[in-house]
This record gives sequence, C-alpha cells and structure tokens, in this order.
Amino acid sequence: MGRARYWKLTPDEVEKFSYNQNKLLNWDMKCVREPEENANFIGVYMYRNGTPYDYTPIKGICYYHNNIDRKELPSITSFLKGKFGGKEVEKGERIILKESKEIYSPKDIASLAKEMESKFKTKATITLEFQDITPEEQKEGGLPDAKLLPIPGK
Repeated sequence: MGRARYWKLTPDEVEKFSYNQNKLLNWDMKCVREPEENANFIGVYMYRNGTPYDYTPIKGICYYHNNIDRKELPSITSFLKGKFGGKEVEKGERIILKESKEIYSPKDIASLAKEMESKFKTKATITLEFQDITPEEQKEGGLPDAKLLPIPGK
C-alpha cells in the first residue's frame, strides 16, 4: 500500500466514485477556459495536511490562477468563501481560505467542479491522490485503472 493518484477525471466520473474519504490525501481541479492554448485557468485544491505557507501548513481550500484578469479574483474568492468560509490569505498567485470547510467526498468535489465550470465558464479536470489505499479499495470505490498514476516510493 502506498500512494495512488488518479488524474484527468471529469466531474461526472468523480461523482460516481464511492472511495473511503479518509484515504483521500489531496485533490485538485484545473478549470481551464477555451481556447486551452491561452493557458487561462483557475486551479482549486485542498491538501488534507495543509497547504505550505512559509514554513507552516495552513488548512483550508485554496486556489491559484494563471492568465486570469486580477479584476476577476474577488468574484472567485467570494464564491469559494461563500461556500466554504475561511479567512483569506494571499501568497503570490495563491489564495488560501484559512480554516475553511474541508471537502473530500466525491459528490462534493464533483459538485464544486460543475459550479466552477458554469460560474466561471471553464472546463474542469480533477486529480485525486490517495494514501494507504489498497487495490481492493480502489476497485470498490469505482476508481478507474486507466486513470491511475502510481506514485513511486513511500
């Protein structure tokens, strides 16, 4: 047993999973605007053990942005803050909602991805990373072998 990462998942795929939420170490979604070549995207993520901030991890939902007009950031922040609460902390291109509600269920993650798609006119791709998940648990949770990226070591 080690770590396993599932990538390039759609919100519809994630919605159907039934994995053990306690084994989900982190998740992220990359919400890309068309045309993809322009690299306009919003990345939303959550690390169970906290997001590094200087030398101290901060718990809470986070997002980063690339080629997104800074005038749009307050609406993204207020959308996420309205859903999850937390105190806004900015670090470079990342905004962390410190002590916000944490979500790990496939339904909650898929729902957030779909809301990001419709509200910010993006297409979401989700990555899920698990710790200490057995092959049996992966199969029972409906996690697709075709989208598994084993993580070496540990």
